[in-house]
Formats: sequence, structure tokens, C-alpha cells
Amino acid sequence: MKKNKLSCQDYLFVALQFLIFATYISSFEILSISIPEWLRYSGLVVMWLALILGITALLQLNTKISPFPTPVSNGKLIRTGAFSVSRHPIYTALVFSAMGYAIYYESLVKLLITLVLLILFYFKSKYEEKLLSQTFDEYVDYKKKTRRFI
Repeated sequence: MKKNKLSCQDYLFVALQFLIFATYISSFEILSISIPEWLRYSGLVVMWLALILGITALLQLNTKISPFPTPVSNGKLIRTGAFSVSRHPIYTALVFSAMGYAIYYESLVKLLITLVLLILFYFKSKYEEKLLSQTFDEYVDYKKKTRRFI
């Protein structure tokens, strides 16, 4: 599948994203929090629900998926399924999965890294939406009806 030309911003967003993922995975515990057991297990429920949302979105995108914000050539705007709940269900799933696991793990460091990931996804999605608006005329209407994240 041919892709549109990628910019430096595309590469920067993806590099930062992978750096944050690596930090989350390898983070050591210097700040731990103590939370009730019921809340810890609620974190697992949130994580699993987020994974279901993310997998659903991945299946809907099929071969049209790319880690880069620039839309793929010959792509179509999907507004059903996971994309009817959120304009960026994969970003939403990653943030909620990270948050749920951090709560379960009682890790303040992982929660802070999740906040950084959310901020990155906010700016990445703003850039992506600018490009999607230029690619799909109907994106403006979709944007009015559907939230960026949940």
C-alpha cells in the first residue's frame, strides 16, 4: 500500500511515542502508591476494556494502519464501530490500558508516564486531524459528532 509523503513531524511523533512506551515498560519503582484492592482490580477491568476497544479498532483498520499521523493513500474515513465512540480509539485504548495497569501495579511513576503519553497523543491527534480534514471533506462533520478520546 502506498503512503502519503511523511514529514519530520510524523517521525518525531512516532519516535517520542516509542520512547514513552520504552520508559513505561522499563520504569523502576521509586514512587509507589497504596490503593484499596477493589480499586487495583478496577484498574485491570479498565485495562481489559481498553484492550477490547483497541483490538476492535485495529481489526476495523485492517491493512490501512500506520503508526504515523499522516493518512495512508487510498484510505477511507471509518466512522462506525470503535470509531463511533472515539475519533482515536487506538490512542484511547493505549492510554486507558496504561492507566489501568498502573493502577493495578500501584505505580505513581507509570501513572505519570501515562499522563505524558496522553499529552503526546493529544498533540499527535491534533496534527493528524488537520491532515484528515484536508483529506476527507466529511471529517469536519465527524469531528463535531464524535469525541477525540473517550
